[in-house]
Amino acid sequence: MPYDARRTDGTEPRLALTFHGTGADADQLHGLARTFLPAHHVVSPEGDVHEGGAARFFRRHGEGVYDMDDLATRAGAMAAFVRAEAERTGALHVTGIGFSNGANILAATAIAHPDLFDALVLMHPLIPWVPGPAPDLAMTRVLITAGQSDPICPAGMTQGLADWFTAQKADVTLAWHPGGHEVPQSEIQAVQDFLL
Repeated sequence: MPYDARRTDGTEPRLALTFHGTGADADQLHGLARTFLPAHHVVSPEGDVHEGGAARFFRRHGEGVYDMDDLATRAGAMAAFVRAEAERTGALHVTGIGFSNGANILAATAIAHPDLFDALVLMHPLIPWVPGPAPDLAMTRVLITAGQSDPICPAGMTQGLADWFTAQKADVTLAWHPGGHEVPQSEIQAVQDFLL
């Protein structure tokens, strides 16, 4: 399925895709990617699921209770979108950057289609299941950022996701801050350091 998306062309065969959080839009992370990856093509799709007027990337039954069938369908659609954008831009390297719900669709897509991304930035992800083995994620660079007191994304689940990626032989960095679901400057700095 096609997504409405914001696109900025780059100068190198590198693609960055950004995925916004619930209730935000394509602008949420687009500028960040353009600032930190100025030579990349930057593409920011908008979530096409609406929950009380808030845009999301997949349906859920409640906080942390996902419609897993819908998530699987939409992860497949997102994978097709990413492949099409990589082909359109001639990208040889693909980076994904997502926050909250955006981090969740990014993680779910990468887990199901481990050949898509070279690097993942997962800001405050919540993956409330243990994925099966995905050995093709080996050597994928992964940054997970999170708040130790995040009421939406419990620290134990965040650590569990980092451990799962590590078990797949991914190159994992986990950056904590002491707060909650907000994104402080220290987290932005961690993202910048990872991307540069």
